[in-house]
Amino acid sequence: MTTAVEKLSLQAIEQSQVIRVAGASLTVGGLVSAAVILGVTFAASWLVTRALRRVRERADRSRQAVYLLERLAGYAIIVIGVMSALSAAGVNLSSLAVFAGALGIGVGLGLQGVVKEFVSGLFLIFDRMVSVGDYIEIEDIGIRGAIMEIGPRATRVRTNDNVNVLVPNSRFIEQPVTNWTLRGDTRRIHVPFAVAYGSDRGQVRDAVLAAARASPFTLPETEARKSQVWLVGFGDKGLEFELLVWPTRDAVKRPAAMHAAYTWLIADALDGAGIEVPFPQTDLRIRSAFGLEGDDALRRLGYGRGTKPTPAAPQGQTAASNDAAEDLMKAEDEEGPLEPAPGPPPGRTGG
Repeated sequence: MTTAVEKLSLQAIEQSQVIRVAGASLTVGGLVSAAVILGVTFAASWLVTRALRRVRERADRSRQAVYLLERLAGYAIIVIGVMSALSAAGVNLSSLAVFAGALGIGVGLGLQGVVKEFVSGLFLIFDRMVSVGDYIEIEDIGIRGAIMEIGPRATRVRTNDNVNVLVPNSRFIEQPVTNWTLRGDTRRIHVPFAVAYGSDRGQVRDAVLAAARASPFTLPETEARKSQVWLVGFGDKGLEFELLVWPTRDAVKRPAAMHAAYTWLIADALDGAGIEVPFPQTDLRIRSAFGLEGDDALRRLGYGRGTKPTPAAPQGQTAASNDAAEDLMKAEDEEGPLEPAPGPPPGRTGG
């Protein structure tokens, strides 16, 4: 008898009306069922996306396809779960047409920014002009790094200093963005350098090209991709050159270290060939000072003949190591590299 009474009491509590929405009565039992369904939905979405993320991280190919499946599966599970929860709560979905229209107006007015970013994120996922793993550069705001995640509101970009920057999804659609690794390809870079006037231009070219071709982060030459040295100008201090080289894809993702490594190689090549690098200098001609002229005037000022010679460099010094080159080689074996904060752009792409 007591058991029957308890069952009737529980059934009465379960069917007791809490609120009435859109012509539907929401009961305690329906709300509890809806809460359970939502909990299971979010847990299933988390587990599925986590499993697909692990598959994507271990996959060598089709990472973008797995990422697309990961995002769509997460969104689909949540949408189906929410609809099921509303149905379990006793809400007639067909009766929500008016309410949905009013809600749509509210979203359009108050949440248009959020909806804009969400739709932009979907475009980024399907368009694939910017994908997870690509190395991008946004020049006007000074951000350069690898895309780690495309979220519903913002895209997470990790710089080489291991700083995570959240960029609104619409920024990649409405403004110019440089994708250094689009379609998994590499880019030609320009590394400027200069030598003193009077240097043998052919010797400069041969020495720098030999050093660039011997570098482990330079791609093998083909008919369409050749390393070159251009004479681009006559500067105030010397001849201005540019090394044009095709680096590996991993090196392209680290532009500051790549630029520093090639600059170091050029300096070593010029030193080995005995080619002088220009330095700032000013020619001063004094006709008269303190009533003296020529060398007498220079000696009175502390210059010219008789001044103390500059001591010679010590002999037997060991060659310094190229830290940037070592950093680039290390990046091929492990992910998440660090490098000094990026300075000016490493050079122009294209011809």
